Amino acid sequence: MDLAYLAALPMEEFATRRQRLGEQLADNSVAVIFSAQEQTRNNDCTYPFRQDSNFWYLTGFNEPEAVLLLIKRDSLCKSVLFLRTKDPLMETWNGRRLGIDAAPSTLNVDAAFDIEDFQAKFMELTAGIPTLYRRKNAPVGAKKRTVFCEKAPQFTQILELAPLIDEMRLFKSPAEIALMQQAGQISALGHIHAMECTRPNRMEYEIEQALRNEFTRHGARYEAYSSIVAGGDNACILHYTENDAPLKDGELLMIDAGCEFAMYAGDISRTFPINGKFTEPQKAIYELVLKVQKYAIEHLVPGNTIQQVNDNVVRMMIEGLVELGILHGDIDELIAQDAHRAFYMHGLGHWLGLDVHDAGSYSKGSNNGDRNSKKRDRSLEPNMVLTVEPGIYISKDSNAPEQYRGIGVRIEDNILITPTGNKVLTSAVPKEVAEIEALMQAAQGKY
Repeated sequence: MDLAYLAALPMEEFATRRQRLGEQLADNSVAVIFSAQEQTRNNDCTYPFRQDSNFWYLTGFNEPEAVLLLIKRDSLCKSVLFLRTKDPLMETWNGRRLGIDAAPSTLNVDAAFDIEDFQAKFMELTAGIPTLYRRKNAPVGAKKRTVFCEKAPQFTQILELAPLIDEMRLFKSPAEIALMQQAGQISALGHIHAMECTRPNRMEYEIEQALRNEFTRHGARYEAYSSIVAGGDNACILHYTENDAPLKDGELLMIDAGCEFAMYAGDISRTFPINGKFTEPQKAIYELVLKVQKYAIEHLVPGNTIQQVNDNVVRMMIEGLVELGILHGDIDELIAQDAHRAFYMHGLGHWLGLDVHDAGSYSKGSNNGDRNSKKRDRSLEPNMVLTVEPGIYISKDSNAPEQYRGIGVRIEDNILITPTGNKVLTSAVPKEVAEIEALMQAAQGKY
């Protein structure tokens, strides 16, 4: 067990979350939440274990092969954890386990049992309970147990649990915000280091490794997602992760990367010249993206919606592209035609938290768990955290004027919605043209 994570948040916070979730459950019901399972990489090797975000959110427990039950009878909700037993031989080979005896006091749960006894104890503990809450999209490896629970004869009603947890996760506590500020700061340090290390003829993966090293050096062992380190036209592939091309003099490098600190994600994008100096066409595209990003950050505040702000961003983007001669025609007609989609294909941002694309509905008056809704008309509220990431991507195969082809720019920051506006959690990374050029010039000969 990774005991380091236990210190990141007090166990009382996890207990409070379980209590809050329990208050929302119907009386005489049970909610079942499964841990992640270890995943095979190849043969006898596994990927580094990463706990399921919902399970972690409710337990703070970082082992596989575990199940949490929230059992509510007569308005009283109790938490029961199933986990692996202590096993000196297996612990010698694969690492320490918390064990059943220590679980109640360590994790503030009411009772703990052997995971091997799950089916029998589940039937015993839920006898006479008619309602089951479960997640339809349970973690990989939990499908059999999910099906077993759903088929238990005592249940006459099966409800989706995800919307309840998603809504809770959307609003960050002070302790979570502190961790996300740290994730943003460490991610920022990684991006600064990447700018300093970038030179023509280096490889994309060299810069990727520089990012990882800086994350680790500051206490974040893992990336929050696979880093995108995309030179030149590769930046026009939105989720480019090959990171195996040489960096060419005169082109831009777009990096989309963030660390995971104490399970919480940072998510930053920066675009900068490989040789440390923007060309005029590169600068023109970059300044347009920066302009709309600053506008978006200014207006993503309580009471406004992502959709509202994005609609204005699209208008500004189209106006700018027309001014540069990349698009042609009447602005309103181009907006009606979604003409920007040829160069700005994605949304303005997304929720951020335990997952880089975090939990929570984007739709107004809806708690349906639809994380991917295109209609993002929910009013922003304090303690939400989201990314702000406009971009323009002009591939080499585009019909745009030749000087702009092969330019891909994305600028992304993480913001916390506050009662009076927002706070940028990733402001340590330069994004003004002059600041980037000065930073890279100062680093010449240093790396």
